[in-house]
Amino acid sequence: IETRQTSRKLTSQLERGSGFGEFVGTSKPMREVYDLIQSLSSTDASAIITGESGTGKELAARTIHRLSKRVDGPFIAVNSAAIPETLIESEVFGHEKGAFTGAVGTRPGCFELASGGTLFLDEIGEMPPQLQPKLLRVLEDGKVRRLGGKQEFEFDVRVIAATNQEPRNAIQEGRLREDLYYRLTVFTVHLPPLRDRKEDIPLLAQHFIGEFNKKHGTTVEALREEPLEMLTAYSWPGNVREFRNVMERALILSKGEWIETFHLPPYLRNPGSESS
Repeated sequence: IETRQTSRKLTSQLERGSGFGEFVGTSKPMREVYDLIQSLSSTDASAIITGESGTGKELAARTIHRLSKRVDGPFIAVNSAAIPETLIESEVFGHEKGAFTGAVGTRPGCFELASGGTLFLDEIGEMPPQLQPKLLRVLEDGKVRRLGGKQEFEFDVRVIAATNQEPRNAIQEGRLREDLYYRLTVFTVHLPPLRDRKEDIPLLAQHFIGEFNKKHGTTVEALREEPLEMLTAYSWPGNVREFRNVMERALILSKGEWIETFHLPPYLRNPGSESS
């Protein structure tokens, strides 16, 4: 009965709004993030979002975009770590037909595609070093030239960058240019890891139960107390992304009203065991 009452209280709290945009959590570190996002949204300033993998950096960037005057413009995301080094320059700046082997047509770059909106440069510390001075020049001039092209295009884009590295370390190690970092970082938004906001875990768990009940057509009510304690005790190296996956798996396995201890992955039930 107590678990059911707790779940209803959490569900009611979620319905009233317990977060900001798509973020869920009322802890002090998250409230500070929400305040900063709100301030950022009313300006057109560039920003860097820092935080470990899985903390929601792209979600923060999308929230800033959605609350800004650029909401009707495009949101274009480029992940520097996911694009092969040979293609990233063409992806960012675009190319003219014949600019390089395989350039069979003209392609606009991200700055052109994002004009009037927001360009999100994810994992900026992974951008090839030879590309960073070109990016800096484009940001300072407000003009971009496609590879193999002669014409420069003006653009109206708000740039938000993100990194899962500590920017100072990336600069010291030569992976991130200091002048590019300062050009981008009018504001810095740091997303805390889940282990530093564990008081948000019950609310997050209930949020994902609601989300996955809709997705899978299930009627799970809540977590039992013991699995909730296990979720709270764990350090979550993969942060909210890992937590979300664990919750979806547990809900699918539960087949009833409650998520029990044995529905959690073995590494949560036996903290000494290997992560699977």
